[in-house]
Amino acid sequence: MKGNSKGEYSEFQSKLMERFCGNAILSVAAVILLYLFLWKQRGGDLVITLLVTFTRLEYEQAFYVYHNYFRGYKEIFFAAAILFIFILLLWRLFRWITRYFKEVNQGIDALLAEDTAQIHLSAEMLPFERKLNAVKQALVRQKQETALAEQRKDELVMYLAHDIRTPLTSVIGYLSLLDEDPDMPADKRAKNVQITLDKAYRLEEMINEFFEITRYNSRQIRLAKETIDLYYLLIQLSDELSPVFASHGNFVVLDMDEDLTVSADPDKLVRVFSNILRNAAAYSDPETEITISAEETAEQISISFQNRGEDIPKDKLSSLFDKFYRLDKARISDTGGTGLGLAIAKEIILLHGGSIHAESGDHTVTVTVCLPSTALRN
Repeated sequence: MKGNSKGEYSEFQSKLMERFCGNAILSVAAVILLYLFLWKQRGGDLVITLLVTFTRLEYEQAFYVYHNYFRGYKEIFFAAAILFIFILLLWRLFRWITRYFKEVNQGIDALLAEDTAQIHLSAEMLPFERKLNAVKQALVRQKQETALAEQRKDELVMYLAHDIRTPLTSVIGYLSLLDEDPDMPADKRAKNVQITLDKAYRLEEMINEFFEITRYNSRQIRLAKETIDLYYLLIQLSDELSPVFASHGNFVVLDMDEDLTVSADPDKLVRVFSNILRNAAAYSDPETEITISAEETAEQISISFQNRGEDIPKDKLSSLFDKFYRLDKARISDTGGTGLGLAIAKEIILLHGGSIHAESGDHTVTVTVCLPSTALRN
């Protein structure tokens, strides 16, 4: 890395060295010429001619002035001339270096510009140009991410308010009925109370999911890992969710090795698989199977959940795991989802050091969970 950095700045260093050496050579040459001009008297005639021309002195008077003042104080003139040449050349060098600082300063000003235009510097300043452009791109991305985060925060509040309002409105409506009709028949009252209780439970579940995803985002969840029999866990979970599948006419088929094990938090992993299977059931074609398969490699274990259903556009696949995202807004009441199920699943898998992604095509949707293999951890 250090070698690469040194190589990046080699052209700039060479340019500085070239200019410095050039000024040093000019200084030496000027001093030598001055020495030959004054010290060796080779410029005496020229000085006398200049005095005669510009001061209107006679030749003898000019010669006297040259001999007594120029020649008599030649050391002082020589030192003053050398100092003047040194200051002049040093000023030229500083002025040239200052130009680079001005370029960098202009590049820094361009970082604050409200545009995406590239920053351009001198050829030898290419490393600085690259870094300034990299910083500008990072600032643009940061600004976009900040705006997106703000938008998602607003959407989160909007979705949460909308989702809570629906069951809350039902609870208030049924409680109002019970309050307004004290003489309501017992069977009807019991039915309304049960509906109200179901809506209240649903409201509680939604609030719990919201706080749960918040805890995952803030990394407040701790895992209690243990070795899990993956095949048995999925069999047991499929049996528990059989009423959910039956309501859509779906059924689960396991296509995997019965000896597969994984090191994970069992409760959290059940939550992941349950959310995926519920989502698959909600969006599967009626009377179709949901296939669960698994494959183990030296690096990871991949568990895939595939169902028959409408293809998901590629631009929406990555959004499946966003908070409050739903594929079909018209089916909200039908699926009863908050849009947090797959988002929670993603956070749990990330917490395990794994990944989750979705694929779609040929009227099938496949969600794949990848976890570090037991062999790799051992």
